[in-house]
Amino acid sequence: MHDTTALLIELGAIILALGILGRLAGRIGFSAIPLYLLAGLAFGHGGVLPLNASEEFVATGAEIGVILLLLLLGLEYSASELVTNLKTQYPSGLVDLVLNGLPGAVAALLMGWGPVAAVALAGVTWISSSGVIAKVLGDLGRLGNRETPVILGVLVIEDLAMALYLPLLTALLAGLSLAGGSLTLLISLGTVGAVLYLALRHGRLISRAVSSDNPEMLLLVVLGLTVLVAGVAQELQVSAAVGAFLVGIALSGEVAEGAHNLLAPLRDLFAAVFFVFFGLNTDPSAIPPVIVPALILAVVTALTKIATGWYAARRAGIRSAGRWRAGGTLVARGEFSIVIAGLAVGVESRIGPIATAYVLIMVILGPLTARWTEPVARNLAARRARAAATGIPAPATELPGPAERLAEPAEGTQPDAPTEAQPGGPSDAQSLDSPGNPR
Repeated sequence: MHDTTALLIELGAIILALGILGRLAGRIGFSAIPLYLLAGLAFGHGGVLPLNASEEFVATGAEIGVILLLLLLGLEYSASELVTNLKTQYPSGLVDLVLNGLPGAVAALLMGWGPVAAVALAGVTWISSSGVIAKVLGDLGRLGNRETPVILGVLVIEDLAMALYLPLLTALLAGLSLAGGSLTLLISLGTVGAVLYLALRHGRLISRAVSSDNPEMLLLVVLGLTVLVAGVAQELQVSAAVGAFLVGIALSGEVAEGAHNLLAPLRDLFAAVFFVFFGLNTDPSAIPPVIVPALILAVVTALTKIATGWYAARRAGIRSAGRWRAGGTLVARGEFSIVIAGLAVGVESRIGPIATAYVLIMVILGPLTARWTEPVARNLAARRARAAATGIPAPATELPGPAERLAEPAEGTQPDAPTEAQPGGPSDAQSLDSPGNPR
């Protein structure tokens, strides 16, 4: 069969399968992300029916999917709102690093992998998946919730921290001298600083330059600019996702609204391709030998991520229900963890399988914790309240904060519905699937 013919058949089958899985997930009220991953496992290396002709195309589509996810997320917020979130959330970023990086580092040292591998595995367990979380927020309709700016603040700090972490890890893995590693780090810092300066100081000029009444021209310019900036950022050892996010916040007003409307269908397509690609590159036979340590690490770091989100939302004055939602949403790991593991395989080959199994668990667990952490916490709080009222000893599980704040909503609000958005967040009525937020 001709290569082009095989490519078209495989791509058509993949896209059709994604549509069927998406409809199935919608019928059962569940996120489609785990189904996309399982489909990738079935058609990847070692799967039921491996794909060959379309693998390179799917890899490129996956990169575009992450870029579009972060671009459209950035379109919801302005540069000034980003700075406000960073100023208020940096203590949460430090707590995030300690609580979630430490388990990975300790696990690597206990397994005898050495300090460099410990730094690598700490990164795998530290960084949440911006791509998965952005998709989950849209699927659950939570982009207008009060805790969403807190979640985004933590994610942005993590993404920007990668501009420091990845060059440092690369220098350690290559055994570079202090001078060589410092030069790489300075280049990365300079790139991030320049992009932030343009976004903060000249965002309106960029919006005017990009603006067009012709939808075709607007689509081409915005998409081209985003992919270009993401590529340059990646070349300079800065995350492509960070570059795409910063392009999004640099655009405002009618440009942001128009770009959101035009790019949302493309985002949905390529984001699905990203999750399938992750599964395609996971050999199912490599998972069973490392499943136990990966599960232990997953349980520990799921709890530490929930604690991180709870702490960050508490600092922002969010009610207890929103704190639990923030914690549960941050659990998923994904694209950054795989990048880090890929860099470290040359030093410690055993990092690859355990990181793959860990991320697969967390990317499936993440949508579940995002949906169920807050209802489970509310149910436990209600049981404690009933036990206290009847004189029966309460369950041993202790929850941070007074139980009444989980059981009773604040006056004038609904416990599960999004409330008035904080400065820095879009309106309640918006989600990733709704028109963009005009600023």
